[in-house]
This record gives sequence, C-alpha cells and structure tokens, in this order.
Amino acid sequence: MKFRDYYKILGVNRSASGDDIKKAYRRLARKYHPDVNPGDKTAAEHFKSINEAYQVVGDVEKRSKYDQFGADWEKYGSFDEAVRRTGTTRSNSSAAAGFDFAGFGGFSDFFETLFGAAPATAARPGGPVRRRRSADIEHDIDIKLSEVMSGSTRVLNLRIPDVDGNVRNRRLEVKIPPGVREGSRIRIAGEGGHKDDGLRGDLFLQVRVSPENGFERRGNDVVTDLSINLSESLLGSNAVVTNLDGASLTVKIPPETAEGSVLRLRGQGLPALNGSDRGDLLVRIGITLPRNLNPEERQLIYQFGLGRDERPTRPN
Repeated sequence: MKFRDYYKILGVNRSASGDDIKKAYRRLARKYHPDVNPGDKTAAEHFKSINEAYQVVGDVEKRSKYDQFGADWEKYGSFDEAVRRTGTTRSNSSAAAGFDFAGFGGFSDFFETLFGAAPATAARPGGPVRRRRSADIEHDIDIKLSEVMSGSTRVLNLRIPDVDGNVRNRRLEVKIPPGVREGSRIRIAGEGGHKDDGLRGDLFLQVRVSPENGFERRGNDVVTDLSINLSESLLGSNAVVTNLDGASLTVKIPPETAEGSVLRLRGQGLPALNGSDRGDLLVRIGITLPRNLNPEERQLIYQFGLGRDERPTRPN
C-alpha cells in the first residue's frame, strides 16, 4: 500500500500551523470542487484527496498519529511494521462515521488503515461547508455592506447531507439581520445534517462582509467621500450625498472647510445588531480646484492673493 503524503497534497510544510492548513484546504477545495468542474474526473479525485488530507492534518489528534506513522514508515520501510508500531487496526467499513465524503466517494485504504473512517468535509465554491458535531453544518456567506444597513433575504442552494448519508441540493430562504458584522454566525435551526436519531442539526452561516464602492465601515459608522469646489469650501454650501441605502441626504458645508475635513450626519450609519442604536455617516471632504481659468478669473484671483499679502504670479 502506498504511503499518502497529506502535507504534499495540501501544498504545506509539515511544520505548517493549523490556520495555514485551513487556508490551503479552502483554496484547493474551491478550485477542485465538482460543482466548479462538472464532469471532470481528475478534479473530483483531487477534491477527494484534499478532503481526506484535511481530515487528517487538520485534526490535532489524527495529525499526531499520522506524523508518528510516517516516521515509522520511513524508519522501517515496511507498511506492516509501521502499522504494528502505531497500533493501527484496519476498519472494515468506510461508513463507520455514517458519512462518506457526501457522495464523492469513500476514504482511501491508507486512511482507513490508520483511522477507520471519519466525518467528511464538503466544500462549495463560495466557501466550505463543514460537518460539525451533532450534524450541525457551517457555510460561508458573502454579503454587501448595504445589506448590513437594511438587512436582506437570501436564497441559498446548499449541498447538505441527508438522512441516508448522501448529499442533496437544498434551497433555503434565509434572512440577514441588519447590523450583522464580519465573522458573525447566523443560526438556522433544524437545517443541518441528520443526527443518528434522525433529527436535524442546525445550519450556521459564517458572515463575510464585502466592501462597497465609495463606502468604508468603521464599527457602526460609515465613511464616504464628497468632492466640493473651491468657492464652496471657502464660503460654505449645501451638498447632497447618497447613502448606502440609496437615500439622498443634504450635508451643510461650513465656510472655510479644509481638505480632509470630516462632517458627521448623526444616525445615518449602520444599525447595531440588537437594533438599539445606529452609527453615523461620516462625509470626508475633498476639494476640486478650478481649471481652465479665463483671463478675468485669473485677474480676480491675482488681486485676491495680493490683498492677502501672498505672492501669486501675475497673469499674462
């Protein structure tokens, strides 16, 4: 039986941290998932190997046993002797955990020799779906910053293990609450995999918030940029900004507003997750200098500068 180098399969060093291993797994799982490569048997085999590797080196206890086995394999050069040294016994069933790669095939003989069988990990292009204890499922979900402001309803098509261990597509409509933060977990009760007693676990959505053009999040505050003209910055003005939710808001520009000034519109930012408070909209000012001046404008500016003891170049 051929030794399987799980570190090499994941493209990491044997000294790699748990976080580095997880990152490598997620990247490869997204690349080779059968949903991304329909009908590609080579990609499916890669996906199966990646899952198997992560089941081992992504688990502290299994990784320790695997590292010991690998050392004995190299030392004694014999599969049987390495098995004897690690006290490994071969499992007769690839379904010992009640789940076998969610329809992507079972574990290799090498894996089952060391560990019997283990809960599988299935991944999707948008992020990994991970089987957890009690048949709970985790899934990554990407939302926009504007959805944080108003909340939204999403329709998800997920691959979730059914009672017979096979994975089936499931269409779910889920609500994204206003004020949700990066890394928040949204629990959807009873929409996970099946437990041994036939009851369902829960689905947990791990939130990732995507940036939105023209807006920056600072806690519950939102920062946006507003460009004004030189005369407006010197003498003051009223300007209109568009908020994340598309609302048009009027902002008062005080006289002598400098480049980089930040004006605050209270209560126009993101809601708190509990709905009890709301952040502010912060308007960052940029000043657009006039161009293509005509002779009269040049003369006016020249006289203005002289009157303030400045030294502008005389216009031609």
